[in-house]
Amino acid sequence: MTRSARHRREHVTLARLPSGVEITTTVHSYEGPDDGPTVYVQAAQHGREINGTEVLRRLHDELPTTDLAGKLVAVPVANPLTFDRISYTTPEVLDSVNPNMNRVWPGDFDGSLHQRMAAALWTYAGEADVIVDLHTGSPSMLTHTVFTQGDDRSRELAEAFGTDLLLAEPSGEDAPETWHRRGFDGKLRVAASAEGIPAITPELAHNKQIVEDAVSTGVRGTLNVLRHLGVLDGQVIAGESPQVARNHLGRVDAAESGLFRPNPSLELGQRVETGDHLGHVYHPSTYEVLQRVECDRDGICYAITREATVKGGDRLVSVAIPVEE
Repeated sequence: MTRSARHRREHVTLARLPSGVEITTTVHSYEGPDDGPTVYVQAAQHGREINGTEVLRRLHDELPTTDLAGKLVAVPVANPLTFDRISYTTPEVLDSVNPNMNRVWPGDFDGSLHQRMAAALWTYAGEADVIVDLHTGSPSMLTHTVFTQGDDRSRELAEAFGTDLLLAEPSGEDAPETWHRRGFDGKLRVAASAEGIPAITPELAHNKQIVEDAVSTGVRGTLNVLRHLGVLDGQVIAGESPQVARNHLGRVDAAESGLFRPNPSLELGQRVETGDHLGHVYHPSTYEVLQRVECDRDGICYAITREATVKGGDRLVSVAIPVEE
């Protein structure tokens, strides 16, 4: 007799627009015949980050229907509003207080639009034993997994997911003022850790397009997490020992507005040192060099801005500081 998992699909109202139109999404649950942990996985909290959505579709097709111990809850489109706009944030007219949904967790049923949407999803996420929040960065970002610094159980999840780079992000009293000013304590991963729920944020490369390498990494990583927890049988498919770094806010910013030309020799994953030449910002009309961009720390280059038109204060290069262990 086959002991298959039970799949249930639920349409959930996250909030309502002024016209009364409901903002809805679909929550999938896969529950096995054996006891085990509950794992919550969501994608497309930022609507242009759609590789995680494809990851969950493939898991739906490939997820074994036997010997599942516990429960997987999957939300392929966590934010329908930004998904439809292929955007990172919601228009100000809909939520001028909290345009970024990943700054309001665990949400508030009496709050702004995004707070209400987060609160509706938190009824699932907050009951889970583990949370995986799938994101996708720009094409010029090294795939990595973020976990909360000092949270050992979350670090174990990040290691199991299996990206080559892990970023330990300080939070609370350990975080810099900039971190608090940008509302990062309202991220789903941070809110989960604060509630004692291990959580990770895999950042798969590429947005706005389904890219096979990114999707394969996401599928393999999510299956690794399920195997690590015993929800699925089998061994974690581990890669090489990951690099662990800190300072998720390790930005090298534009001092002036203009056109940014990265140093042609700069590559993702490259070790850089203080004073290294990272590129130039120049005046598009006069050709005057406005900034010789230099690295301000020793570390690992994990993101490079490829959109050449930049404003003062925009991020040009992201550099993470390796953790000595």
